[in-house]
Amino acid sequence: MARRFQGLDTWSTTEMLEALWGGQSRAVAACLPALPSLSPAVDASVERLSRGEGRLVYAGAGSSGVLAALDALELGPTFDWPTSRLAVLMAGGLDLTRGFDGGAEDDEEAGREKARAAELGPEDVVLGVSASGHSAFTVGVLDVARSRDALTVALVCRARSALAKVAAYEVVVATGAEVIAGSTRLGAGTAQKVMLNLFSTSVMAGLGHVFDNLMVDVRPENAKLRQRCVAMVSRLAKVDEARAAAALTIHGSVKRAVLGLAGLDEARTDAVLTRAGGNLRRALAALTSEEVDPS
Repeated sequence: MARRFQGLDTWSTTEMLEALWGGQSRAVAACLPALPSLSPAVDASVERLSRGEGRLVYAGAGSSGVLAALDALELGPTFDWPTSRLAVLMAGGLDLTRGFDGGAEDDEEAGREKARAAELGPEDVVLGVSASGHSAFTVGVLDVARSRDALTVALVCRARSALAKVAAYEVVVATGAEVIAGSTRLGAGTAQKVMLNLFSTSVMAGLGHVFDNLMVDVRPENAKLRQRCVAMVSRLAKVDEARAAAALTIHGSVKRAVLGLAGLDEARTDAVLTRAGGNLRRALAALTSEEVDPS
């Protein structure tokens, strides 16, 4: 327990807020030294998920599990990541209408059962999130995952943890003592959210769901996102927004619209994208190559 925060409950509101803000700031700063260990985990995950139809699987308990689930649930709308390639294994389940089941974190066998039921395999990437690294449930999930040759990543806030021992990649964010002793939803939770953002966004970019800094696979589920798609097509295809909107109506997605405006019909657009593994940059490069290849 950090002695400098003793008497916190007697401080003024401003002093308390400044102390809590300082804890959050230190947590974010602690993410930077962890990037060298995060980078190879991202690269390995991209390689594994690009092989075929492997899943990105999140595992956790309590606040860590909820943060992992939030990251998972945002991948579909943002990057059009299919639900068939996504799983969340959370201690006690995802129904949180009655709050957390605090004891579920200690049930290693439940983690093993969930991992077995998910039929994890060599094409899958399993990310376990735990502030202490000693969540028995999450350890159980990763242990089974690794025994079945899935790629395993541990995101923790303490080095040499039980979770790290069963993971191929260990990412440690040393957030240190919490302002409220033991309340890992604070600094540790902030750091976990940051690192989850970095991990999943970098993986999705590596898999071709980002072009430049644009989320070209975003699902246009509301007016704001539909307009964003029009703007992306306009920018990438170098046409006005009226032509971009018309191309989107015809082709149905940003990537197909950009290729359609490059002169491809619908059937050839699909073929070029498939050969490029869904990666728009590779698809456009292939078109350029075809244009200069006399054969």
